[in-house]
Amino acid sequence: FVFTGKLKNFSRSRAKQLVEKAGGRVVSSVSKRIDFVVVGEDPGSKYKKAQELGVKILNEEEFIDLLSS
Repeated sequence: FVFTGKLKNFSRSRAKQLVEKAGGRVVSSVSKRIDFVVVGEDPGSKYKKAQELGVKILNEEEFIDLLSS
């Protein structure tokens, strides 16, 4: 997972904890090896790079749904 933009429901550290608890990993840069980019308000260049690379982009609600499934 990569996070970009301001998250409304979580701090970055809390979001990272949730991902790790579910067995995932959080990294800071977007590459083809990333499965998901979670986009908050005012996303930066990571969002654009994810689009260019065809990485799955999730909003916060989709992220929450994914973690709870």
